[in-house]
Amino acid sequence: MAFYCNFYLSVLIIIMFSVIGLCSADLSSDYYEKSCPKATYTIKNVVANAVTKERRMGASLLRLHFHDCFVNGCDGSILLDDTSDFTGEKTAKPNTNSLRGFDVIDKIKSQVEKLCPGIVSCADIVAVAARDSVVLLGGPSWTVQLGRRDSTTASLSAANSDIPSPILDLSDLITSFSNKGFTAKEMVALAGGHTIGKAQCTTFRERVYNETNIDSSLATSLKSNCPSTGGDDTLSSLDATTPVLFDNHFYKNLVNNKGVLHSDQQLFSGGSTDSQVKTYSTNPITFDADFANAMVKMGNLSPLTGTNGQIRTNCRKIN
Repeated sequence: MAFYCNFYLSVLIIIMFSVIGLCSADLSSDYYEKSCPKATYTIKNVVANAVTKERRMGASLLRLHFHDCFVNGCDGSILLDDTSDFTGEKTAKPNTNSLRGFDVIDKIKSQVEKLCPGIVSCADIVAVAARDSVVLLGGPSWTVQLGRRDSTTASLSAANSDIPSPILDLSDLITSFSNKGFTAKEMVALAGGHTIGKAQCTTFRERVYNETNIDSSLATSLKSNCPSTGGDDTLSSLDATTPVLFDNHFYKNLVNNKGVLHSDQQLFSGGSTDSQVKTYSTNPITFDADFANAMVKMGNLSPLTGTNGQIRTNCRKIN
């Protein structure tokens, strides 16, 4: 009898610790409520100042979150600088000479560390900053789940392979997002982030000079700022209609063949996602809701929790 009692007690203890482990692995919206109650306010304040100073920074901070999450999960690996014995992700082709917002994250981290040393992760800062940026530019809000920890590793190869290229066709886009667990509908919603921000000439030169499914007036306008040779880094708005407002004009542009990137116009090119683009082009409320839900899902990609990873003191380097 004693054997059975001890056996069941052992099983109960194992189950109990398993449940605790599962709970610790879950993110929560009130994660810092007691440990650092002013964390989210501090993030919002720094982001507001940065976006007020330069509206484009909102798009940059949103992109930073996307490029972090799509490479081995939302773990702040995108923030790590290269050193003599460490290779980060900043020099990957999708990131080099284009990813921005690192100084804003540094400023947030510095202020949060003064309030609550060693508590708030860089990965969480990036996630909250992305949400706050969208709201400041007129877009929807969503509840950011918190409790991510920071990686001690990065992957240049994964950054080069996992972040969708602007030259992908629709089938490859669907595969790329499916590999991260997203449906085609969620992919179309997330693409709406291109309602803000700018693109370098080198990312759309092939489209404006060689593709036919592009509005002629848009092509002429883009060519004036993007020569057939040279000028690779010159910038053009991804949404020329309302470039610093987070709205559904991105989809209206696609319906009129005014997508700047090849990959964007592929979403409305006679394929399976045409109907979703049309829906968002005429229903901004539907787009806002779907975008917000997809962002929550993206923010939950493979977070480090519990004892995994660390809370970096400086977002640019491992403790």
